[in-house]
Amino acid sequence: MPTLRETILAALHARLSALAATALRGEVLPERVPADGLLILRDGEPGEPEVTLSPLAYHYQHRAEIEAVAQGADREASFDTLTASIGTALAGDRTLGRLCDWVEAEAPRPVDLPVEGGASLKAAVIAVVLHYTTTDPLA
Repeated sequence: MPTLRETILAALHARLSALAATALRGEVLPERVPADGLLILRDGEPGEPEVTLSPLAYHYQHRAEIEAVAQGADREASFDTLTASIGTALAGDRTLGRLCDWVEAEAPRPVDLPVEGGASLKAAVIAVVLHYTTTDPLA
């Protein structure tokens, strides 16, 4: 049986997979970026939990990361559409089917990446904070 952490990350990946962009998890950047954009979910860091003792509970603010990448002649508009679609997907269910207490994305930090012999990439890392509670940090 998967841990709560893995279940939440899988639910987040499923939410991203429903978008027009190609959504990968933990993969390297492929040679070609699809026309609708590319999202790569990184598991990130759960961080130090706050602990309550009665009953014992670990309260995490897990920081996962989504790498959003757009390429092409109209990459600015494509990138804007891509990042807005992530926000819309997360706003549709801030609890990922009641797995989390709350899910929130931080603003993207975009960069332009030159590609030798091709159109440059517009990319950003978007931190997604997953607030959840578990009774065991390993379960």
